[in-house]
Amino acid sequence: MKKMFKKLHFRIHLKSRHLLVIMTFFCLSTITAAFASGVATAPLSDAAGYIVVPFENSVRKISAWIYDVRSGFREKRDLLAENEELKAEIDNLTRQNNLLIQDQMELTRLKQLYELDEEYSDYPKIAASIISRDPGNWYDTFMINRGSRDGVRVDNNVIAGKGLVGIVTETGPNWATVRAIIDDSSSVSAMTVSTSDSCVVEGDLELIDEGKLRFEQLYDAEGKVTAGERIVTSNISEKFVEGLFIGYVSEVHQDTNNLTKTGTIVTPVDFQHLKEVFVITVNKQDYIEEDTGEETSDEE
Repeated sequence: MKKMFKKLHFRIHLKSRHLLVIMTFFCLSTITAAFASGVATAPLSDAAGYIVVPFENSVRKISAWIYDVRSGFREKRDLLAENEELKAEIDNLTRQNNLLIQDQMELTRLKQLYELDEEYSDYPKIAASIISRDPGNWYDTFMINRGSRDGVRVDNNVIAGKGLVGIVTETGPNWATVRAIIDDSSSVSAMTVSTSDSCVVEGDLELIDEGKLRFEQLYDAEGKVTAGERIVTSNISEKFVEGLFIGYVSEVHQDTNNLTKTGTIVTPVDFQHLKEVFVITVNKQDYIEEDTGEETSDEE
């Protein structure tokens, strides 16, 4: 009797603890079986439609959004990589273009030097490169890489581009200083080509901003000197050899004394971008002494 009571007590005790779990499991099993057998009632199907379908749609939309985001990241990464490649290619093309431009400019300068060498073939000269200059925008005073060891002397004339640049004022073993004709302290005895009228060309660092020089003391009694007239170094110059091209007359004005004229000259030399020059290795004084010696020997 006690044993039966114990068994009954155990069964009652087990049911009270696990009743909820068993009923929940039973309900879930019934719902699952109903769905599996297709015998689900209309209300249950409707409930599933209201819950499951929107959930599936949300999941599908979220998946599509995630896919789009990942695709966008991939496209952005690919575009960034392509952009970097294009930048590298542009940089490379820019470097090549700059080199071509430099080569073209170098070729142009060498061609000008060759033509200048041919034009003044009567004068012995050597080529030199500019290695430094005074502060400023213009090459009014600069240093070249040739000196006394190369035969460069003080008062040697310097040419470049298509005309006169300046004169050597100081020399060292492997360097020389040049004062350009645009310097404020420069003064060159010159003359017109067509009439041989003399004048003086003065440096003017303010006027050179317009690519011009100033001339004065022009004796032109007949008024033949007009714009376009060529100006060269004079045969009576003490330090410049004869016939070096200085520039073209751009303006002519009558002085108040009615005897002389002043005006401006356009120089053919780019005094802002000089790199190479020619140094004429003989001085005007050498020619004067040579001529004097010949006259002396003739008299003897």
